[in-house]
Amino acid sequence: MIDRRTFLAGTGAVVLAAPLVAEAQQPGKVYRVGMLLQRTPMTAEERAASTFRNALRELGWFEGQNIAFVERTSITVEPLDRLAAELVHLKVDVIFAGGAPATLAARQATSTIPIVMLVGVDPVAQGLVASLQRPGGNITGVTQMYSQIHEKRLDLMKQVIPGVRRVAYLWNRTNPGNASSVPSVEENRKFEQTMGLTIQSHPVQAPEEFDSAFEKMTKERTDVVEVASDPMLISYRRRLAELAMKHRLPSLFASRDHAEAGGLMAYTSLQSDLWRRVAFLVNKILKGAKPADLPVEQPTKFELVINLKTAKAIGLTIPPSLLGRADEVIQ
Repeated sequence: MIDRRTFLAGTGAVVLAAPLVAEAQQPGKVYRVGMLLQRTPMTAEERAASTFRNALRELGWFEGQNIAFVERTSITVEPLDRLAAELVHLKVDVIFAGGAPATLAARQATSTIPIVMLVGVDPVAQGLVASLQRPGGNITGVTQMYSQIHEKRLDLMKQVIPGVRRVAYLWNRTNPGNASSVPSVEENRKFEQTMGLTIQSHPVQAPEEFDSAFEKMTKERTDVVEVASDPMLISYRRRLAELAMKHRLPSLFASRDHAEAGGLMAYTSLQSDLWRRVAFLVNKILKGAKPADLPVEQPTKFELVINLKTAKAIGLTIPPSLLGRADEVIQ
């Protein structure tokens, strides 16, 4: 495994410094940060979560001294409403919501406790904030805007397979964030006109549907399969990589975990940097800032991971120019 830029994960655009004690802080108080997360164990996102705690520590927040973390985690969407209500009942000072379903659950549970979100959807279109610059209400945070990264991801795949025409988009129909990431009719028309691509939607709601979805892709003469970022799909990343290999479909992902599990390529925002930005926002809120006044931030750092072993197995040659741009090449 060649890792050319792992140093990026440990750097940030802002120099960290111990915070001055704001008037809004109460001397001696231990602030409680509720963490409502929809995630899968042993993923890049989970590993990035340690960056969140480390960044807060560097900003002067020490667990057991002036801050405590109350974590509620679920892989599926269903328990999130209950878990969000638990955090509200425990009277946490701020809620960090990871993912669109968690953010929606937190918003439903409280309109007063500050919420810092980390989502992959357009928060304005989802009704989570009034605007990116002035969110209003009790929610701010970071958005990865997967729909905007989607076009770049497809462009990278066209560099590998110039003749690609049909792209299957596999997504979890039970995840509201996934539903909003499915290209619209207008977006599909744009992809067809500018890139010569047709995007075919393949929704699933359980692992038992994976086999039939891939069989359908084969019947539709799909050239490439793109998999949405989703806890369930990440949980079964090895199975999805195996199915893509079985059907000799080049696979494109929104999570590096899929590429590490055998997928061909992943292009996404750098998770560690996003969690670091969340920590900065939580810090500001604990020091007295209002979510309504904190602009929603967007990623500035991205990573490309290519699995060269998989490429060779399905008979693809990755252009040297693209390999040179990769942040990590899996041999």
